[in-house]
Amino acid sequence: MSRAVDEVVELVAALIRFDTSNTGEPETTKGERECAQWVAQQLADVGYQPEYVESGGPGRGNVFVRLPGADPSRGALLLHGHLDVVPAEPADWTVHPFAGAIQDGYVWGRGAVDMKDMVGMMLAVARQFKAEGTVPPRELVFAFLADEEAGGALGSHWLVQHRPDLFAGVTEAVGEVGGFSLTVPTRDGGEKRLYLIETAEKGLAWMRLTAHGRAGHGSFVHDDNAVTRIAEAVARLGAHTFPLVMTDTVAEFLRALSQETGIELDPAAPDLADQLGKLGGIARILGATLRDTANPTMLQAGYKANVIPQTATAVVDCRVIPGRQAAFEREVDELIGPAVTREWVTKLDDYTTTFDGDLVDAMNAALLFHDPAARAVPYMLSGGTDAKAFAKLGIRCFGFAPLQLPPDLDFAALFHGVDERVPVAALEFGTRVLEHFLLHS
Repeated sequence: MSRAVDEVVELVAALIRFDTSNTGEPETTKGERECAQWVAQQLADVGYQPEYVESGGPGRGNVFVRLPGADPSRGALLLHGHLDVVPAEPADWTVHPFAGAIQDGYVWGRGAVDMKDMVGMMLAVARQFKAEGTVPPRELVFAFLADEEAGGALGSHWLVQHRPDLFAGVTEAVGEVGGFSLTVPTRDGGEKRLYLIETAEKGLAWMRLTAHGRAGHGSFVHDDNAVTRIAEAVARLGAHTFPLVMTDTVAEFLRALSQETGIELDPAAPDLADQLGKLGGIARILGATLRDTANPTMLQAGYKANVIPQTATAVVDCRVIPGRQAAFEREVDELIGPAVTREWVTKLDDYTTTFDGDLVDAMNAALLFHDPAARAVPYMLSGGTDAKAFAKLGIRCFGFAPLQLPPDLDFAALFHGVDERVPVAALEFGTRVLEHFLLHS
């Protein structure tokens, strides 16, 4: 067992023990500085000279180190992971979400799969390479980042805008939500592990809707009520089904699924979403890549029980298929009507790259070396990552945080879910794959 594999589980558990909950409000977000400084110390202990950077405000800690490669003429490879997590309510969990418990073959806690698992693997491999004097084929840049869970405005996007020097020479990048296995039934009655490499992301747009009306006493008859107006708009939007849109990335993934399973997943079939349901929990992620989504998440109106408020607002989480932004906005405007206005709270572009090239070949080779039955396939992420920021610098981005998962684990449900956890064996497998990938990329 390599040094990296030997220590990755404890590193992930230690990272989880830092409560880095990102509430979306700078005054209540906590823990990023302490966690980043701990990461910097782990890197300094083996000989790196980490650069600690605070982005967008006090406490938003980021850490960067570089490891020179054998061929300085080649572009550098960025490995990025975020240190922040979404909040968790301890009363809902089987174990405390920030205990970093290791039990029943899993590391438990908030961030175990999003994404302190990958951060721990990155840290373990970076420490091993430096301690053993390993020189990779190309320069490696390890970045440990703040604020991804609030869209990265005070993390990756701030760094790209204010400190582009930190990414000098980088041509390609790998990050979260890719490289994990999906076990599917095969035509001959067996099973096949597909490893999903993220090559595309939907656009991310958080939208605020506002309705105005006449303020007045709650006991009177009112035909101009801002609460009613916003509620009607939100109900129409939340109940709406956007049209099915087939992108090249999703079509390529569906072809691979059909080849392996024998299930005809026809991109043009009207019941395609139902067909995907046969794949289990992963269908929630895949189904969301077939359509735009607009999910109401917040409502606010009024200040007293017997007062009709003048204004009511709602927040809607929108995720938009690449190339669909203009059509999506037209559809939204028709649904909410002229009496409700909209504005973007956060708006981040979609991203797509192709599933080819030397880096993809290196991912596939690393997976096959450690799982001879593996098949790497591209897929689109329904959410968003820090790749959206790095793409602005012309960096080609992929999601590749390798994990070999148990067939019956509902991996999709663990993201931002209760009892988030990652298998110990998956962490050890992923560390071996990541090490092999970096030595041959």
